Amino acid sequence: MPVLGFGAGTFGGQGPLFSAWGDTGVAQAQRMIDLCLEAGVNLFDTADVYSDGASEEILGQALQGAASR
Repeated sequence: MPVLGFGAGTFGGQGPLFSAWGDTGVAQAQRMIDLCLEAGVNLFDTADVYSDGASEEILGQALQGAASR
């Protein structure tokens, strides 16, 4: 288990609960994920309930192509 992980609960910011936490869009999420990968983070927490699934979709878009970087 990694010592450090990154939570993607603010990605999307949809719905009454998650919009109160933040509204991280794709471009900002991409920058955050890039910084995480550069720092060696390899544990990303997300769930289908975060912003009604938008968090997983945005995280997937941000990670797309990461294996080739």
